[in-house]
Amino acid sequence: MESYRTLDAAQLQQALLRERERHDSFCAQGLALNMARGKPSDEQLDLSSPLLSILAAPADCQAADGTDCRNYGVLAGIPEARELMASVLDDDPATTIVLGSSSLTAMYDALARLMAFGTEGHEPWERQGPLRWLCPVPGYDRHFSITEAFGIEMLPVPLVTEGPSLGPAMDEVERLVAEDPSIKGIWCVPKYANPSGITYADDVVRRLAAMECAAPDFRIFWDNAYSVHHLSDDATRQDALLDIGLACREAGHPNRYLKFGSTSKVTFPGAGIAALAASPDNVAEALGHLRAQTIGGDKLAQLRHSRFLVDGAGIAAHMARHASILAPKFALVQAKLHDGLDGLGIARWSDPRGGYFVSFDGMEGTARRTVALAREAGVVLTGAGATWPYGEDPADSNLRIAPSLPPIEELGQALDVLVCCVRIAALEKLLAAAPPSASS
Repeated sequence: MESYRTLDAAQLQQALLRERERHDSFCAQGLALNMARGKPSDEQLDLSSPLLSILAAPADCQAADGTDCRNYGVLAGIPEARELMASVLDDDPATTIVLGSSSLTAMYDALARLMAFGTEGHEPWERQGPLRWLCPVPGYDRHFSITEAFGIEMLPVPLVTEGPSLGPAMDEVERLVAEDPSIKGIWCVPKYANPSGITYADDVVRRLAAMECAAPDFRIFWDNAYSVHHLSDDATRQDALLDIGLACREAGHPNRYLKFGSTSKVTFPGAGIAALAASPDNVAEALGHLRAQTIGGDKLAQLRHSRFLVDGAGIAAHMARHASILAPKFALVQAKLHDGLDGLGIARWSDPRGGYFVSFDGMEGTARRTVALAREAGVVLTGAGATWPYGEDPADSNLRIAPSLPPIEELGQALDVLVCCVRIAALEKLLAAAPPSASS
């Protein structure tokens, strides 16, 4: 296809009229399609149905150490659940705490503890004056909601998505944390990042662990949400992630990191288990505060997941079944975008090997218009700006595509609508800036 950027005003107008006619035809179909959030599909949820009946009798409710999981107690989680989640977080069961069902709740609570109580003998963060936080962009909107809720100023830093050093732009990160003690932390989704799909390079992990921070109580919130969410066997082999815990210990900053993860997209979102893994000091500190918050988590959920998933090998086998459902959807995204946008000079997008999202960049100043056009045609996308703090993408170009939930037939329709809307938004932008053609 010929690049839109080579067309004169008359040609742009003709192309725009064709796309608007196509858009009108989509609007007339009464579509109701949703690509707004990375939810597992019904077919994926069905994979975990055995969880619903795995504890059929009182005798089934005994943990390996004899704990009756129907009753109070066991603050850090039953041993088999700690072993299971340690395999997800690449950590030691002794320094892994199994919590409730949501890693977002675990992150919120961890930040709340730092705000109220501080860490390692330092003043509580809420007493240290205005605070700031580094947010690699494009990033995860719910992370940004947490720091915003605590009144922490968020500083966007670019995410490097091409080349050998994938991850936060470390020259910028290192400069900021070295000079500003009010910067207390950074959000990281280190494997199949939301939404870019990248996996942090080893050198980036080591630099995060070793960098000099003006704040002695700086923390890396390491949300490894997609650690087991490969789309193929090749991805499993290619996308190894260096352990942030090991890197921090080697760098002499053993307490710098807090790892988070859950089974939300492994089994049932909202009915799974989440975990925190950290240094022995950080774990002891967290447990000290948790004793006032709870008498123990949902050990029946912990036991169900331990019996169903068993161990790291069991998780891998289960996630391979997820991949067989998801991989064709991600392949369809690539096919539709290439077929509809290649050569036009108006868009680029990621091609991840795992995770739940595709990061899409249209022309500057077109993302909000694209989302609005799609909604008119019956397709709900994640809001433009969601991948930036405060919902404000300064370029108004990035969109997060979430292909997991719709059946593949509906996904194809939604992508056709998306391509049409991207074209319209780009043509309108180019036409507004084009000099009048000689014939006009």
